[in-house]
Order: sequence, then C-alpha cells, then structure tokens
Amino acid sequence: MIGLPPLYAIVDAGCFSAAEELLVFAEELAAGGCTLLQYRNKSGNARVMLEQARELSRFSRAKPALSMPKGVPAPHVPKLIMNDRADLCLVAEFDGVHVGQDDLSPESVRGIIGAGRWLGVSTHNPEQVQKADQTSADYLAIGPVFSTSSKDRPDPVVGLDGVRRARQLTRKPLVAIGGITRANAASVIEAGADSVAVISDLLREPRKSAEEFFRILR
Repeated sequence: MIGLPPLYAIVDAGCFSAAEELLVFAEELAAGGCTLLQYRNKSGNARVMLEQARELSRFSRAKPALSMPKGVPAPHVPKLIMNDRADLCLVAEFDGVHVGQDDLSPESVRGIIGAGRWLGVSTHNPEQVQKADQTSADYLAIGPVFSTSSKDRPDPVVGLDGVRRARQLTRKPLVAIGGITRANAASVIEAGADSVAVISDLLREPRKSAEEFFRILR
C-alpha cells in the first residue's frame, strides 16, 4: 500500500496565463515541502499539456542534481501525477495517473501504465467508493467535501460525513478534495482522510501556504 503525504497539491494550468508561471508555482510548492503534485489541464489541448508536463518532469528529475549550500536542506523531489491522460503520463514520464468517473476505467488505465505507477480514482458517493475499492487503484479521492469553484459543474457536496462514510468503505489511502483550505483541513483529516487535495488555497504565496498546511496537518 502506498503512503500519501498529508498535502496533495494540484497544479491547475487554468490558473496560470503562462507556462513559466506554472513551473514557478510548482517549484515554490516543492520548496514548501510538497512531495506529490498533480498536473491538471482541462483545456483539451494535448500539445500544450504535453509541453507543460515535460517541463514539470524535467524540473522534478533535476532536483536531486541541484547543489545546495552547506546547511541548507535538499529540495523535495515531488512525485508527479497526470490528471486524466494515461498516454501523456507515459510520454512525459510521470509517476502516476488520476482519473475521474467519466474517464477510462481504472483497469484500462492500469493496463496502459503498468503496475509500477500510481493510480488514483475520483469518487463522489458511497456506491462509487465501493466500486473503486474493488479495482487496482492505489488510492481513492472523495469529494467535493465543501463547495468549490474549481469545476464548472461540480458534483454534489459530500461534507465531512461523506469523508467518514468513504473511510468506512475502503482501506485504501483516501484523498479528500473540494473547497479545502487551511481553515478546514484539520477537520477533514479528523474525519478520516489521509490527505487533502488543494488548488485555490495554494495559489497565493505557494511556498508559505504549503508550509502552513504541513504545520496544520502534522
């Protein structure tokens, strides 16, 4: 069973006007302690997605080679998860894929990415949790926990009770997503989530925000 960090940071390309801004954001998150980043791009432009994903992959692979001054901790090397696209995950050499209910089935994705990469599946109700629990997914996501503006047509809010119910239905690592901030993250972990996925509350001062999340979620 994989081990998820308490903070699952999402790098949403729609929040940035240029690829350079996206990359700087990812670097700041890594400097703030993030060890898991999901790249999300809902534009449908596969060429742009691949270009940005390759830049993120180069950044991630380059981290161990950086020479750090004496006494300065080495930067974190984040695992990279591709949202939706198993094919681009392979080409960009990402560490895993996260799929939703309307994407390829988990077993189809597993057949593409193999056993060595992580596979996550989004769920929004108890029935979906039970079904996903029977697949080869490494972790499940449940949400939206709170109201969110990161999706055009969000699923119904599940609340903290939805997280508690999901925790009862699976032993797989559980990621909670949707409207999670520094103000409510601790309550989500207390409800049974192993990790919280965050987009909006990391956008401003990402390094500082990530560090604050880790202090709260310790």
